[in-house]
Amino acid sequence: MIMKDRVSQAVEYLIERIPSIPETGIILGSGLGSLVDHMDRKTFLDYSAIPHWPVSTAPGHAGRLVYGLFEDFPLLVMQGRVHLYEGYTMEEISFPVRVLGQLGLKNLLITNASGGINHGLDPGDLVLIHDHINFMGQNPLVGVNSEEWGPRFSDMTYAYDRDLMALTLKSASSKGLLLKKGVYIAFSGPSYETPAEIRMARIMGADVVGMSTVPEVIVANHMGIRVCAISCVANYAAGMTTAKLSEEEVLSEMSRASGDLVKLLQGFLSLLNQV
Repeated sequence: MIMKDRVSQAVEYLIERIPSIPETGIILGSGLGSLVDHMDRKTFLDYSAIPHWPVSTAPGHAGRLVYGLFEDFPLLVMQGRVHLYEGYTMEEISFPVRVLGQLGLKNLLITNASGGINHGLDPGDLVLIHDHINFMGQNPLVGVNSEEWGPRFSDMTYAYDRDLMALTLKSASSKGLLLKKGVYIAFSGPSYETPAEIRMARIMGADVVGMSTVPEVIVANHMGIRVCAISCVANYAAGMTTAKLSEEEVLSEMSRASGDLVKLLQGFLSLLNQV
């Protein structure tokens, strides 16, 4: 079955089960699923029930799609994602974004947990991603292109929407939050990067490092969906301290950072609703 048919089946399934199609969706990264606790009138759909939807296996990813109201703003929230390191293909990783785009979503806010490369970043910092480096060795647009979804050669100059970034910065200011800006570099994982790889990434201009986000951004950009991405720094990247890296540390720090992220999103969605 071709990709478009699989996407259509998932879209039909969702249309029958969610009250309405919102304009905005959110992808929640590792340990950031608590945003859903602040939503009202929720409808939960397990990924395993949605036709062809890949199922999350990574820690800190609940693996369900949630429709609901956040500050009276209708949202579709992916409570968890899948990654290349789980054994999924780029096509499978990007499948949810294809479905969201086919549903008609116009805005996509992506969050993730990251390691801080820039010496000016500390665990707990929120970083507005304004550009990225794809170091995963693959691109989700490889293969047959559907012109209905986007052009064969997709321009990435403004992959992160300038207007949405401005709203996010305005939200941070109104909530008294310090929101830094940075470049995200994505590796495939699942092993953490070596100190030498982190030094290389710093020389290349990266500020934070992770194992996600880039495939979703590329596909959203291809489909004309406006993207904004926020990274929560979970730890110092490899070699910056003597500590070893662990997933427990990441999830613990993300739990602490989730409160500030919720505040930031409250302001962002309120401003977006006024545009």
